[in-house]
Amino acid sequence: MNRNLLMIVPVVAIALGSSTACASKKFVRTSVGQVNDKADSIARSLEETQERTRQNEGKINDVDQKAQAANTAATTAQSAADKANAAASEAAQAAASANQRAETVDKASKRLVYEVVLNEDQGNFKFGKKELPDEAKAKLDQMIEGLKADPKGAYFEIAGYTDSIGSPELNEKLGLERAEAVKRYLYETHQVPLHKINAISYGEENPAADNKTRAGRAQNRRVVIKVLI
Repeated sequence: MNRNLLMIVPVVAIALGSSTACASKKFVRTSVGQVNDKADSIARSLEETQERTRQNEGKINDVDQKAQAANTAATTAQSAADKANAAASEAAQAAASANQRAETVDKASKRLVYEVVLNEDQGNFKFGKKELPDEAKAKLDQMIEGLKADPKGAYFEIAGYTDSIGSPELNEKLGLERAEAVKRYLYETHQVPLHKINAISYGEENPAADNKTRAGRAQNRRVVIKVLI
């Protein structure tokens, strides 16, 4: 073998080894650089995420504070409204009580000037009937005319009665229906205020005559109107 050739072979080997080592170091540096870039990117992304989280937490706290303030204002307004309603209710009760006392005093100062009796003979209230007959209406018209003054200034006490036939409960109801028929007529025909009219039923109580006779029962089927001025 040529001696010169033998010398070239080791030199080539050394050159090849040196080239491979350089290539490996370059690859490592490149890979490390890429990893570092990714790490930096992740770090920046994490910082941005943390900053957004802090901002969101701040906004949430602001919303919570505003919500609490609104709730406090609503509670205060509701409390004020409740107090106003209570005051209005007390005022209404006081006014009603005062009006009732005034009505009582006014009524106590009145005196009886008229008493009209509407029974089967005088007002034509038939057995078991509650409708106001024409005869009874005519007597009521005469009563109002006899007052001469404005009937709105008078008090009217109306008591309904029945005979003893039937149950006490039924007679109580029938007596009130007769009294209410008179009350309605005074209000609708002569404009007497309703608060000036008191209607009550005594049913078969306090008979004016003996219920054992037909004539007595006819007298007991009646409405008695008392006028106080």
